[in-house]
Amino acid sequence: MRGDAAEAKVKALAQDHIQRDYEIQSLKNKLQRAEGDLEKAEDRITQTKSALDEGESTKTVGEGLMRKISLLESELDNAERNLRETTDK
Repeated sequence: MRGDAAEAKVKALAQDHIQRDYEIQSLKNKLQRAEGDLEKAEDRITQTKSALDEGESTKTVGEGLMRKISLLESELDNAERNLRETTDK
């Protein structure tokens, strides 16, 4: 009787051990997927930051070009005015 109880306890412990092994494997798989998702998210963040930096650079260049255009338009207006004044005289 005592041996039967010990044997039943050993079987229960073995079953518990098997169940915990399955849980550990499941958690390892979840961790692997989470690490993969984290890596993808970090890549997207890096790409987004790079695109943002490039966008800021493009914006700065664009603003500089707009200032140059404005200055050139102003110079053109002055040149046209000078031409009209010269031809009117």
